Amino acid sequence: MPLNPTRSTDDCFAVILAGGEGSRFWPASRPDRPKQLLPLGSSRPLIQDTLERAEALVGPERVRVVAGGSLVGPLCSAAQGLTAERFLVEPQARSTGPALAWAAWEIEKQSPGAYMISLHADHVIHPLDGLVETVDRALAAARRGALVCIGIEPHRPETGYGYVQTGSVTGDRTWAARRFVEKPDLETAESYLAAGGFLWNSGIFVWRAAELLAAMRESTPEIAGAFPLLEAGDTEGYFSAVEPVSVDVGVMERSDSVEVALATFAWDDVGSWAALARTREADAQGNVMVGSGRVVDARRNIIWSEEGEVVLFDVDDLVVVRSGDVTLVTRRDAAPDLKKLVNRLRGDA
Repeated sequence: MPLNPTRSTDDCFAVILAGGEGSRFWPASRPDRPKQLLPLGSSRPLIQDTLERAEALVGPERVRVVAGGSLVGPLCSAAQGLTAERFLVEPQARSTGPALAWAAWEIEKQSPGAYMISLHADHVIHPLDGLVETVDRALAAARRGALVCIGIEPHRPETGYGYVQTGSVTGDRTWAARRFVEKPDLETAESYLAAGGFLWNSGIFVWRAAELLAAMRESTPEIAGAFPLLEAGDTEGYFSAVEPVSVDVGVMERSDSVEVALATFAWDDVGSWAALARTREADAQGNVMVGSGRVVDARRNIIWSEEGEVVLFDVDDLVVVRSGDVTLVTRRDAAPDLKKLVNRLRGDA
C-alpha cells in the first residue's frame, strides 16, 4: 500500500521485534528457523508481511528490526528488501523490556524527540488501512505524552492473551488504561467478555522514545539501572546487566501515563498451531491443510506437511505436523501447551 501523502511520519520510527523461537510451532519452528520465518498467516513468511506493514507506516528508512545475530541472515533471506543495516542486533535475549529500551535509546540518539511504533514480527493483521488509521490515532495520544497500547475488541473468551481494562475517554476511541491483566482463566475471560470495557492487549505500542525511557527511569529498576552502560556505549554490558522483564510488566502495568487505542483492524498473534484455523482457509469439514495431504471422514484437523503426504482417516480435532525428521500428532486443544513438550524433550523440565 503506498504511503498517504497527507500523512507526516518524518518523526516516527517502527521497531519490529523479531527474536524468539516460537516453540509452540515445533517441530516446524526451531531455534534456527523460528516461526517468523514460516508462512503461518499467508503464503509468505510472517516477517515479510510485518516488514511491509512497518514500511507503510513510516517508510523503509525508519524501520528497525531487533533480533539476535544468528537470525539476521535468515530474516533477510525471508523478507524482500530487508538488509542487515536495518537491524539492532541483540547480544542476548532479555525479553521485550530491555530490547525496546535499547531501541528507544538508539532512536532518541539518532533523532531526538522521535516517536516509536513497536510491532511484533509474528502477528497477522488486516486490512493495512485499518492499522494505519489506528496508529494515527495512537500517535495523536502519544503526542500529548501518553504511552499507548493498541487494544483489540475481544470476540471470544481467550485465555492466551493479556487484557487491558479501559477507563475514562481521552480522545477518538482512546481511553486511559485502568489496569492490565495477564492471561486470565476461562471463567475470568468470560466475565470480561460479558462485562465489556476490556480489550485484548495486542502488544503493539506507540510512544515517544524519550517518554518510554523516562517512564523506565521512574518505574522499571530492572532496566534503568543499566542505562549508564548504554550511555557508555557498552551494549553487551547493558544486556548482561538488565533483568529480563516484558515491557508490559515493567512499564505499562506501572505507569500512570498509559492509554489504550481501539484497533480498527483484525488481529491474531498466531500463538499456536490452533491459530491456523483462524488464519488459513478451511475445507467444508473445518480441516486446514498446508502442504500435501488428504482427509477422509475427518473434521476440524490442522495439517502441516513440508515433505511427503499426510493422510487422516476418521479422526477429529487433531494437529499433525510433518517437518524434517519429526512428525508431531497432538490434540488441537493441547497445541497451546507445546512449549512444555519442547522443554521436556530438551531436558529443561
